[in-house]
Amino acid sequence: MDLSLTPAEMDALRLSLKVGLWATLGSLPVAFGLAYALARCRFWGKALVNGLVHLPLVLPPVVTGYLLLLAFGRTGPVGQLLETLLGVTLAFRWTGAALAAAIMGLPLMVRAIRLSLETIDPRLEMAARTLGARPWRVFFTVTLPLALPGICAGVVLGFAKALGEFGATITFASNIPGETQTLALAIFAFLQVPGAESQVLRLSLLAIVISMLALFIAESLSERLRQKRRYHVH
Repeated sequence: MDLSLTPAEMDALRLSLKVGLWATLGSLPVAFGLAYALARCRFWGKALVNGLVHLPLVLPPVVTGYLLLLAFGRTGPVGQLLETLLGVTLAFRWTGAALAAAIMGLPLMVRAIRLSLETIDPRLEMAARTLGARPWRVFFTVTLPLALPGICAGVVLGFAKALGEFGATITFASNIPGETQTLALAIFAFLQVPGAESQVLRLSLLAIVISMLALFIAESLSERLRQKRRYHVH
């Protein structure tokens, strides 16, 4: 089997990496804020917020994409506002694919970061406060470093989910070669072409390699951070 990629396949690969990167970077601040609120804060409607955050995990991805189309499409309230004020169109653009991937990966990021925050011993933060550290200093010197393994895990999970996202993306951004056709969508397109089994297999292997590499890097980073944290504790 020829493993060299055609120009169209290279475009799909580049677009997948681009969408995955921007989806992860864009959702990370939101994911951390939500995880911190769910792990550390008490407020009315917390269960509702938690349910909404995890809703994309249980909804059919096509439904999520349809809801994005209703809200962010050219006739949707948010979509019209963005186009009028900023001249930004998300539907049927690569930015729309990034938004769909970010929404689908957000629950995984929030869960990983929240679990990491919940395992932090509050006595460490209290000790820093008793030594005169201000809240922002405690956050950046104690809380954030201790939460880094969970943050790294969340980032990789979100990126991997973005690479494999299909249902919400094809519904909201369509399957346009060179514009919104990621690896997953390219594989789907080749499945519809008789005799294109080699392209499907080649792209599937490529997706597996990228995903495994991302997971390996995440595990390595998390292990190094855990070892560093144990060293500082002892």
